[in-house]
Amino acid sequence: MLISIVCPFYNEESTVSSFLARLEPVLEATGERFEIVCVNDGSTDHTMERLLSEKETRRTIRIVELSRNFGKEAALTAGLDAAKGDVVIPIDADLQDPPELIPRFLERWRDGYEVVLGRRADRSTDGALKRITAQLYYRVHNAISDLEIPRNVGDFRLMDRRVVDALRSLPEHRRFMKGLFAWVGFRTATVEYDRGPRVAGASKFGGWRLWNFALEGITAFSTVPLRIWLYLGFFVSLLAFGYAAFIVARTLIFGVDLPGYASLLTVVLMFGGLQMMGLGILGEYLGRIHIETKQRPVYIIRRVHD
Repeated sequence: MLISIVCPFYNEESTVSSFLARLEPVLEATGERFEIVCVNDGSTDHTMERLLSEKETRRTIRIVELSRNFGKEAALTAGLDAAKGDVVIPIDADLQDPPELIPRFLERWRDGYEVVLGRRADRSTDGALKRITAQLYYRVHNAISDLEIPRNVGDFRLMDRRVVDALRSLPEHRRFMKGLFAWVGFRTATVEYDRGPRVAGASKFGGWRLWNFALEGITAFSTVPLRIWLYLGFFVSLLAFGYAAFIVARTLIFGVDLPGYASLLTVVLMFGGLQMMGLGILGEYLGRIHIETKQRPVYIIRRVHD
């Protein structure tokens, strides 16, 4: 059996050596053949040099060098495409997800499960705001989408070759991997663990990137935001019709009076804002269609170092 580890790297020069030094003994202890697929996602520091240096002494490393920074979802896709293993395990280089969990993943896989998820039972190393917003996102997404994404589960998981082949067959170019992982299905088991702190460096996902990432996930797997505006428009139309009937009746009974400028301006601004919000939501979906119709590749490989 061949185990493939897939790890995207973006400006992680300070974690390369410690990550590989901790990961490789765990894989050697399994007694199975393994490869470590490192995807350099257009790093601007010395990550690539560190990976090449490690490759001189660690023959199990394969490096996929992308032509520029395409983002983590694209880098993860490139790693899955390059992986040759019977099982594939994506993991981050920051070691917040412990490699020591891999033998337990393999046990559950040998029990007949095709996907083994790593669920974060303790996220105390994450900031309070990040924990709260993550919980809120899972609740909102699972409430408005037909597809349920497991809570507190990241990319750290084991996937059988059949699962990886299914993921590779999906044609979309704007890839929200957490959703795609859940969409393909297969028999799934869960292993819980406590998430540790980063060994070095800082997270590349700030508040703004996390917000855009959340929008990407919602628009990729739900049309409820569009449907909400249909119902909202119907409700506002009913209110407008009722108000118009009230004005006509009041005019017939009490005559014509001068309407208030302030109230009229408030109503115009409110409905103008609602229209702009509706156009923004439409724009999110049209933007996805626009990008998909171009059929550009998810990533471009500069070089593969086998």
